[in-house]
Amino acid sequence: MRQLFNGYVIASFMMMAPAALAAPAAALATRIMPLAAHQAVYDLALVPGTGPQSPAGARGRIVYRFTGSSCLGYQSQYRQMTQIEPSGASTRLSDVVSDTFEDGNGKSFRFKLHSTINDRTDQEIDGSARVGTKGGVDVTLQSPKPEQFGFKQDVLFPTGHIQHIIAAALAGQKTLSARIYDGSETGRKTYDTFTVIGKVKVGKAANKVAQIGDLASVPRWPVTVSYFDHESHKDKPDYVLSFDLYENGISRRLKLDYGTFAFTGTLVHLKLLPPAAPCP
Repeated sequence: MRQLFNGYVIASFMMMAPAALAAPAAALATRIMPLAAHQAVYDLALVPGTGPQSPAGARGRIVYRFTGSSCLGYQSQYRQMTQIEPSGASTRLSDVVSDTFEDGNGKSFRFKLHSTINDRTDQEIDGSARVGTKGGVDVTLQSPKPEQFGFKQDVLFPTGHIQHIIAAALAGQKTLSARIYDGSETGRKTYDTFTVIGKVKVGKAANKVAQIGDLASVPRWPVTVSYFDHESHKDKPDYVLSFDLYENGISRRLKLDYGTFAFTGTLVHLKLLPPAAPCP
């Protein structure tokens, strides 16, 4: 669900155990509960008085669909619509749509993103990335312009990042650091992430929307992920995402903090989709 954090993953803290970060996605998938196929809708609301540059008003909605398995790969479809009313300026309506596919081994990643501002195209990103034999990542872009480039250091893709957070939580770790690539921005940017993991919870959630299936028996953790532009080397994150993360990958109780203002994201709809066929 990384697309939340741009408007869809940081100064490397490296407080995580190196062996845990090195574990491939396929190995992690055998240690944690299978990620649940689901569709979730979140209503966004402005946190009042979050900064002097906070807009006069803002609201939005996120629709997220996740399917797949460790053997078939994972597909996520994401849309975030946001209406922001700056103080003394015209209303700004943004619409971000993305479609990604990540193989179950965390070795390849395909992504397409289209965004508009006030109904005019802002960005078109289309590309793919693959982990090379030496652990670096090779990227091929078709849009915004055809080009090829790579990253020398180990980089996680979005689903692999979530799996590493869950595995760290199950191991009792309180922090995790990782560099991630999700194809956002111009398709050339990576983020250094620093995750703080809170105390595990099990039981029925207060939000009735989350009271479906056997979700009450699934462990969940309050998680805060800070995102830093890898190239900027700034101490202050570009943005911070907080949420409750279930072991099966479902998220609720979102907060998106962009520094000058923040949103809360309330889960208003959750549907469990048919699971993928068991891996052979």
